[in-house]
Amino acid sequence: MRRIGARLTGGALALAGPRAPALPALHHWVADGLAREAEQRRLFPWLAVAFGAGILVYFSATDGAPILAAPLIGAALTLAPVPILGARPVAMALALAAGFAFLGFAAATWRVAQVAAPILTRTTIGPLVGMVEALDEREVGARLVIRVESFAGLAPEARPARVRVSFRKTPIPRPGETIAATARLLPPPEAARPGGYDFARDAYFQGIGAVGSLLGAVTVRAPAEPPSLRLRLAALLDEARNALTRRIAESEGGQAGAVAAALVTGKRGLIGPATNDALRAAGIYHVVSISGLHMVLAAGVVFWLVRAALALIPHCALVWPIKKIAAGFAMVGVSAYCAFSGWDIAAERSLIMTLIMLGAILADRPALSMRNLALAALIALAREPEGLLGPSFQMSFGAVAGLIACARLIDGRLFVRPGAGRVGRLIGTSLSAVTGTLATTLVAQIATAPFATYHFQTIQPFGLVGNALTLPLVSLVVMPSAVIGCLAYPFALDRPVWWLMGHAVGGMLAISHWIAGFERASLVVPAFGTGALALLTAGLLLATLPVSRLRWLALPPLLIGLWLAALPDRYDLYVDRQGWGAAVRGPDGRLAALGSPSGFVLEQWLKADGDGRPPGRGSGAAPGGRCDRLGCTATLPDGRAIALVRDRRAFPDDCARAAVLITSLTAPPTCTGPLVIDRPRLAAQGAVALRAGADSFTLRGARDDGRSVPWRPGSVRATPTPTGSGTDPPWEASGGMALSDRTQTPAEPPADAPAEPLQ
Repeated sequence: MRRIGARLTGGALALAGPRAPALPALHHWVADGLAREAEQRRLFPWLAVAFGAGILVYFSATDGAPILAAPLIGAALTLAPVPILGARPVAMALALAAGFAFLGFAAATWRVAQVAAPILTRTTIGPLVGMVEALDEREVGARLVIRVESFAGLAPEARPARVRVSFRKTPIPRPGETIAATARLLPPPEAARPGGYDFARDAYFQGIGAVGSLLGAVTVRAPAEPPSLRLRLAALLDEARNALTRRIAESEGGQAGAVAAALVTGKRGLIGPATNDALRAAGIYHVVSISGLHMVLAAGVVFWLVRAALALIPHCALVWPIKKIAAGFAMVGVSAYCAFSGWDIAAERSLIMTLIMLGAILADRPALSMRNLALAALIALAREPEGLLGPSFQMSFGAVAGLIACARLIDGRLFVRPGAGRVGRLIGTSLSAVTGTLATTLVAQIATAPFATYHFQTIQPFGLVGNALTLPLVSLVVMPSAVIGCLAYPFALDRPVWWLMGHAVGGMLAISHWIAGFERASLVVPAFGTGALALLTAGLLLATLPVSRLRWLALPPLLIGLWLAALPDRYDLYVDRQGWGAAVRGPDGRLAALGSPSGFVLEQWLKADGDGRPPGRGSGAAPGGRCDRLGCTATLPDGRAIALVRDRRAFPDDCARAAVLITSLTAPPTCTGPLVIDRPRLAAQGAVALRAGADSFTLRGARDDGRSVPWRPGSVRATPTPTGSGTDPPWEASGGMALSDRTQTPAEPPADAPAEPLQ
């Protein structure tokens, strides 16, 4: 890459010579910027961007299973001419970008094929036998991941390999045990709304083919065949994590103990909803998710302890490369911490980034650089391309990119003057520490704001205050205690350490609850589309990756992205993917529940609409809503009627009078008057959202792309029906007509409705 950078430098400088085009000023500005980028070796990070672009093309455009050889051949053809393109730097840059895009596409193709496993296609109740791989204890019961031996008599090609189930009774089985129980399993749920979070896709890459719950008693039995060594080791490690989680939680007790345990083992099941809400409102929920902060602090503590210990020995301090030795121990320590904390995707990406930065110390290179960040991104994406679509990857790499780009602005030596006395140095160091912490937090929040807002629809205005007050506790007390406690645990000398750590966590929780009590501590904003996110991401890349004046190119996409994000799509009606419930916009402009949507789904609809009310009673009742055993009715703001049918006996009346008919059943062919959203349509389009026009409806479904993807088992393509449900042109609906009155009674969920929100 050094020679390639030199060639790009020479080519860019040549473009600024006498053969400049008609716009010499602009051409010289761009050429000068490219020349500086090449001199600073800042073109390499764009290869990671190209690699990610290839992954995005795979996940957003492929229909079916691509042939792996196709992108590999494309990469070979585009990269082959690179060595002979030294005299044409632009062509060489384009060839490299295209080649890495093909490689990203190939990585996604390979990954999807590698994790392929059967997915349950319908809700099924039956006997389940399998080994408990992992267990996450909750305040009530536990959640288990089970490696399935048999389920409901399904053939191996139709039986999920792994399932995730909840269990609310005692005793709770242990990891490594083979259990038998009756289970109610259903396919991993897809997005609750168009453009929403797709759990089914994430479950596919985790190898989970079904979710549900265990019913009745659980018995432990001998396995049909001995599990593999890898599974036994994974179960032993998970049992060790659970044991340490209980020990830490019991040492301090309460929510402080639960949070302290989560910081060490990654097990967050014991943290209550109120504590989670307070941490989110204070903007410090990232503290309890094992990620970059924990990896850096854990590595830093080990690095400092080893280096300080060696520095106390004169011979070692004078002869040995103690900094490199400390970096080596830190690499081992942080790898062990990642393995013990569960080795999840976010932790693994953070580990890769941390190891590369520590490796740079071994190679006498700058530890924190954009090249190292790009290399970490390439390795992480090559291993798990699907991570690019999630908030964890986007926020962690976005935050680090912002911090590297603004390193000079947040330099800790800003207030330390050369030649100052002891008091002056103390004051300067203190001011630098305070301003450095605030500036670091502010930069990280700005860099992650587009991704956090897109995925979670929330903004924490006081996050700067929360991080500034709690991060010193985390850095100086909590994480050092976590490292020392883990070292003392095998000797049973750890309880005093957990007690100290719990008190520090208690102070962190007290600050969080204090901030959560502020008015508007957590703001919910309407969801915006992928177009706005793409522009904001492009602006962030252009603002952080260049070192030259080319950074100003970030302004147009950032401004346009902000403008689009401020104009979100808001729908008048949401329908869940089963047809059990809906949310209707009332005269006051807010959504209200109709039928029996789950609390989790209703919460997603409210947040997407920018409504922070809790689901349930807080969401109110649909305007004009009436329910009986046959179904429910409501009205849109313009007076047109909506009918939700539960029983076939309601079809004649509702088909004749409703403008929109929703049902989990299959509507009769004679139901041609209203816009029909029934079982076949929901199977084809998934959850749908509807916008009401003056005399028409525009419908959008979660599956509107019509693509065949492996995490949608048994998906069918949408086909025109006699009810005219397409969106192009909008369906012409009849005017609003009053339905026959129904008794006002609480809605009852169908018999096969889930008993609790799916998470």
